[in-house]
Amino acid sequence: IDIPIDSIAVLPFVNESGNSDIEYLSDGMTESLIDSLSQLPHLSVKARSSVFRYKGKEADPQQVASQLSVQAILTGRVVQHGDDLTLYLSLVEGRNGNQIWGDHYDRKLTDLISLQSEIARDVSSKLRVKLSSADEQRLTKRYTANTEAYELYLRGRYHVFKMKLSEAQTGISYFQRAIEIDPNYALAYVGLANAYRSFALSGDMPAEFFPKAKAAAQRAVEIDDRLAEAHAVLGFTIFWYDWNWKEAENQFKRALELDPNSADTHWFYATFLSSTGRNSEALNDVKRARELDPLNLIISAGEGQFLIHAGRADEALASLQKTTELDPNFWFAHMLASDAYTEKGMFTEAVAEARKATEFSGANSHSLASLGYALGRSGKQAEARSLLDGLLKLSTERHVSPHNIALIYNGLGERDKALAWLERAFEQRDPRMVFLKVYPKWNNLRADPRFQDLMRRVGFTQ
Repeated sequence: IDIPIDSIAVLPFVNESGNSDIEYLSDGMTESLIDSLSQLPHLSVKARSSVFRYKGKEADPQQVASQLSVQAILTGRVVQHGDDLTLYLSLVEGRNGNQIWGDHYDRKLTDLISLQSEIARDVSSKLRVKLSSADEQRLTKRYTANTEAYELYLRGRYHVFKMKLSEAQTGISYFQRAIEIDPNYALAYVGLANAYRSFALSGDMPAEFFPKAKAAAQRAVEIDDRLAEAHAVLGFTIFWYDWNWKEAENQFKRALELDPNSADTHWFYATFLSSTGRNSEALNDVKRARELDPLNLIISAGEGQFLIHAGRADEALASLQKTTELDPNFWFAHMLASDAYTEKGMFTEAVAEARKATEFSGANSHSLASLGYALGRSGKQAEARSLLDGLLKLSTERHVSPHNIALIYNGLGERDKALAWLERAFEQRDPRMVFLKVYPKWNNLRADPRFQDLMRRVGFTQ
């Protein structure tokens, strides 16, 4: 008897067209297949960010299967000439590297949407997964019938995933064009909401992008109340911007009910749980996110962040060490390591890690604030002040997170100025205010009635 395969990684399809302009297509077809297969309740599908770490590399399927702990690997090659599209697929058993199945599809570009449904159905049957009729519907669900809108959506995702603000702006314009063509394209609204959210969380952009993210997410939910990603991003914007904890949690729970295997939603929910002081729940959810998406840098570093919030600095450092092994240049992990060393009173190490974060982030205000705080606490007041002056000057030219300026003042021991800048952060709805309750760098202010009043207004009971 053929035993069903219950875990798979879909590796990024290789663009063999000799034309980098259609990279969005090979990436997008991979992502769409991952999303479709993820709808099956008894199949574990590794998330996008883990498999895309293999993009452009000659990866041995057996090795990848072992690294990602999956039974099967699917690889694909895409060739496009004019309106003709050929897709080659190969399903390989992880244990021994034997091919279970291979096939090729010759289609017109205009048949792209039906092709996606067809390959999802074919691959699931080759995995020997028993499908109910509801599973079959979820697997082949189409969010738009318009090929042009679908292609624009794929292009939008391709740019947003490049993780640069200029690229996110390009992505937004593609999503908007997809919506113009098909105003009921819920997934395009989710893409738009995620792109706006990435702007608002950069730390160097005003929070005004959040209402745009929220409006797009709400529209997606109105169009399709069963779309898990729409509830997840709606919950995330309500959490970061509205500070309405109950409503945010309701959206996260609804998203996980609809799709319990979304790494992003588990990470979103863990962030919420950690910020409200529910440490053990947060650590459980981020652990689940990491199982689903083991090579995702943000999720990996998030575990370190939540351990810091839980007062477990040594474990946080051990966890962050694993993140920097995945990518030594990931600024966020170095910034969190600086936070952890600060908690241990190891200011020399805290400064060294914050310097790395500043270098690798292109000196964003989050990493500069960590560096300024660590310098202030380590007695290097002059350098901390010079950093602070630089940020204050910059804040007259463009948006700088007031929370981050408050942090440096606090590192310098200037309580009144720190509280005054936190007050500005409250007025500007600075997203980092969500960590007020648990961020250890504010511990010295917790007994101050002004800080307690601020906490109450952000929505935290003591």
